[in-house]
Amino acid sequence: MCCGWSRQVSTTTQRHLLVLLLHLWTGIPVMISEQEILNASILIVDDQQSNVLLLEQMLHGHGYVHIASTTDPYVVCELHRKNRYDLILLDLQMPGMDGFQVMEALKETETDGYLPVLVITAQPGHKLRALAAGAKDFVAKPFDLVEVQTRIHNMLEVRLLYKKLENYNKVLEQTVLERTAELRASEARYLRLTELSSDWYWEQDENGHFTKISGPVHEMLGIRVDGALGITRNDHGVHWDEAERKMLEANLAAKRPFLDFVYGRTKPDGSRQYLMVSGEPMFDSSGHFTGYRGIGKDVTDAKLPNHESLLHH
Repeated sequence: MCCGWSRQVSTTTQRHLLVLLLHLWTGIPVMISEQEILNASILIVDDQQSNVLLLEQMLHGHGYVHIASTTDPYVVCELHRKNRYDLILLDLQMPGMDGFQVMEALKETETDGYLPVLVITAQPGHKLRALAAGAKDFVAKPFDLVEVQTRIHNMLEVRLLYKKLENYNKVLEQTVLERTAELRASEARYLRLTELSSDWYWEQDENGHFTKISGPVHEMLGIRVDGALGITRNDHGVHWDEAERKMLEANLAAKRPFLDFVYGRTKPDGSRQYLMVSGEPMFDSSGHFTGYRGIGKDVTDAKLPNHESLLHH
């Protein structure tokens, strides 16, 4: 009696946990309908034809419609491989190949690790061994038909909840893959557009160090991208406008986005160069600042007459 009660509590607990988990993940209450349970597929395995007929009659009487049976334990694995039963009612004491051997063979078929087996035994000593071997529950011979029906109903409900959870996981994984592919495609389009509308693309980490640069930055800015040395900057002989540079650094320090900021510098040969940059701060999923990204363009050839007004843009 004590052992049977603990089994019932265990099955009920599993059911409640699965319902709660699916509710949390999907945001809607998830229940298994009575019709879903009655439409579940069941395989009866017993070498005694009389026991098979008794169980079939009981299940049909309660409205179950997909019931198969066999008295040959050697064909169970092949039947399950073809039909993927929601529940297998398995007798433990059978000649040639007993129920324990059948369960070991089924483990090779059940790749998800869930063995949908309810064992039938007349030996009290076999019960714990069967549970340890992977059975989810057991009923004793001679049958108490009310208990058998209750065990079957509860096991099928848990099994179908597991299957819903498994299907939801697959849908979730596929959604993540699709969203990841969309994000990568979007990033590729973004980079392509920046290449078309600017001379270079840049990224900085939270400490202001360049982590990624694309475009002719060595020729324009003296920034060298080297696979071994990383990203290095050569400012020797270059004079930046300090007021403009401080305005740019203030934007970066405040983590503000900026658009078409124009600043100038005097190159070693005495010529003036004007650069226009745009940038936006980047944050991770928790809101932590991770750096900047943006684009830049050499606008010297445009000979902007209103350069001073653009400084305050």
